[in-house]
Amino acid sequence: MALDESPSTLRRTFLQAGALATASAMTLSSGVQADDEPAPPLPTRPLGKTGVNVTMLDQGAVRGASLDRLFRTSFANGVRVFDTAKVYGTEPAFKKWFEQDPAIRKQIFLVTKDTPKAASQMIRMLDERLATLGTDYVDLFFIHGLGDHHSVDEAINFVKNNEFKEVAETIRKSGKAKFIGFSTHHPKRAAIIEAAAEGGVVDAIMLQYRPWLEKEEPLNKALDACWKKGIGLISMKQIAGQFFGDRPRGNILDEVEKRIPTLAEKKLSRFQGLLHAIWSDERISSVCVSMRNTDQIRENADAARRFEPLKAAEILQLRDATLAHGSMLCADCDGRCSIAAGTSAELGNLTRFLTYHQHLGDRVEARREYAALSAEARDWAGADLEAARAACPNKLDFAKLMPEVDRHLA
Repeated sequence: MALDESPSTLRRTFLQAGALATASAMTLSSGVQADDEPAPPLPTRPLGKTGVNVTMLDQGAVRGASLDRLFRTSFANGVRVFDTAKVYGTEPAFKKWFEQDPAIRKQIFLVTKDTPKAASQMIRMLDERLATLGTDYVDLFFIHGLGDHHSVDEAINFVKNNEFKEVAETIRKSGKAKFIGFSTHHPKRAAIIEAAAEGGVVDAIMLQYRPWLEKEEPLNKALDACWKKGIGLISMKQIAGQFFGDRPRGNILDEVEKRIPTLAEKKLSRFQGLLHAIWSDERISSVCVSMRNTDQIRENADAARRFEPLKAAEILQLRDATLAHGSMLCADCDGRCSIAAGTSAELGNLTRFLTYHQHLGDRVEARREYAALSAEARDWAGADLEAARAACPNKLDFAKLMPEVDRHLA
């Protein structure tokens, strides 16, 4: 089915490679703030119908010894949304920041996450997160990776049942979390997100997303349903591949520069052009990007300040350049690759965990997630990997990636 290439639809349906914007440092245009020259907040968008506006750029979680400097540099460059979670191990760094500068807490929109199996666990988990963060409230509390530890039916029931509604209302009234939602990168997340729109309980959803959804695809329809219901949408894990990370490899930069000559005319680096494609989807409130050094922060902040929606043709050119290069993570994954390959192995999850290991630096988490899969879900032996590649919306080269999964994660 062909994409609807009208400019209005592309602005709403195309969300481009946020993670690409976190790649190697580029020479920045003038006007970027130094650490000791705080900038005003970045441009904002409404977070659904919450009544809160959030900066278009969200500092994603990173690991390492320099978190304090990264937080301060992000804030100095206008970022006001900060993301963390129990499993990231970064919450104590926020506690330290708040102790050193108490005024910061009220100036940022703080997001954290935990993994309840049932709604009844959420209040206790939230209290634990607050204690670790050193604050008496968060702005947004997410169920982390909804569907990863639930069946699809359980996840759908979770977001629609009365227990979740009652717990969410209790939490909001307590003031310990202003808003409630979930993150998801489940292959069947379209059904989960559609159920959340119907349930009317959640305030926001963070999702794995990719720009070249067809207009009639279930995920695109689910996002439209959220948009109509006023549920805030935050993008994460947009894309990854050889070009993702601190030291990009391969020819993605050459491909982008060759295919989209108008970026130079707009005085945008190739990474900034890709971020502009993300923000060309008006349904997306903010993009969570794991910015891992100060140059990445400054470049991405500069891109946000100079954002102008890309034309339909430019977004399609970015899509073509990205697909031509190849990637490691399929943000469109709905499990069709495994079905086509005739295997019970979860090919989409296996490549996602490989991405965590190779490009996000989350090696412990990648191995933990891999080990948590059943033996059947890990065993790709006998799978028709070429058929999987043909079925994959983003044409992942499973024949190359699966041996890498075994080498790094098994």
